[in-house]
Amino acid sequence: MNQEDYAPEDAYEADSGSSHDSDDAEATRRDAGEAESSRASRGWWDRNADEYQNEHGAFLGDDRFVWGPEGLDEAQAALLGPAASLKDKDVLEIGAGAAQCSRWLAAQGARPVALDLSHRQLQHALRIGDDIPLVEADAGRLPFRDGSFDLACSAYGAVPFVADPVNVMREVRRVLRPGGRWVFSVTHPIRWAFPDEPGPEGLSVSASYFDRTPYVEQDEQGRAVYVEHHRTIGDRVRDVVAGGFRLVDLVEPEWPEWNSQEWGGWSPLRGNLIPGTAVFVCVRD
Repeated sequence: MNQEDYAPEDAYEADSGSSHDSDDAEATRRDAGEAESSRASRGWWDRNADEYQNEHGAFLGDDRFVWGPEGLDEAQAALLGPAASLKDKDVLEIGAGAAQCSRWLAAQGARPVALDLSHRQLQHALRIGDDIPLVEADAGRLPFRDGSFDLACSAYGAVPFVADPVNVMREVRRVLRPGGRWVFSVTHPIRWAFPDEPGPEGLSVSASYFDRTPYVEQDEQGRAVYVEHHRTIGDRVRDVVAGGFRLVDLVEPEWPEWNSQEWGGWSPLRGNLIPGTAVFVCVRD
C-alpha cells in the first residue's frame, strides 16, 4: 500500500542494557543519530521478528490491544476513547509489528492502517491475516496526507528507537485531524537507572537516570545493530508539547495479580515495586 492507495493522506522492547545482541555485538553507550538509529532498527527487527513473534505472540494474541508487558488492555483502559466511539474512525498504528492492535481496532469498526519500519514484521501481519492495510515506512517520514486520521497509537513502537522524537510527534500531528488523539507507550524512563534483570539484581540503581546517552549494540566494525534512546519523563513531556500536542494523561500501569510472566526485564517482582511502562495520552487541538 502506498500514499496513492490511501485517499486521506513501528513492540515491546526491553529497557536499557537489555540483551538484544548477536554473539559478536558489543553493548555500549554512545551517540547515534537519526539515520544510524533508523538503519539499525530496520535491520534488527527484520532479523529478530520471527523470534519475537514466536516468543510473545501468544501473549499479544492475533487481535488484542495491549499497551505493554503488564497487560494493560485497551478494551478496559479506553485510552483512545470508549470502544463504541472507535466505529468509522481512521486510525494509524505506528510501529505496528504484526498489527495485533490494528486488528482489535478493526473489530470495533475502526479503519486502521498498520505502519512499521520492518518488512519482516509486516510479513507476520500478513501471515496472521491480510485484512489490515499495511505500510512499510519510517515514523519520522509518514507517507500520508495532512489530516488523514482521527486517531494515532503506538504500543512500544518507534518512539523509543528514534533519535529525534519531536520530529515523530510533528509528523503524527500533521496526519491527524483537529481533536485527534495520539496515544503511545514506552519503557518507563526510570527503568534506565536499573539493570535490565527481572530478579532482585534488577532492583538496585546502577546508572544515572539523567544520562541520555543512547544504548547501542554494534558489530565489529562499530556499526550499530540496535539502538534505543533514553528520555526522562520531563523530556518526554517536553517532546509532546514541542510536537504540538496537549498532554491529557500519563498512565503508569500497575502489575496485575493475574500476570505471572517474565518478559525481558519485566517481571511480577519488579512490576510490584517500580513502573515498567509509561503511556502518554495526547490531543491535537
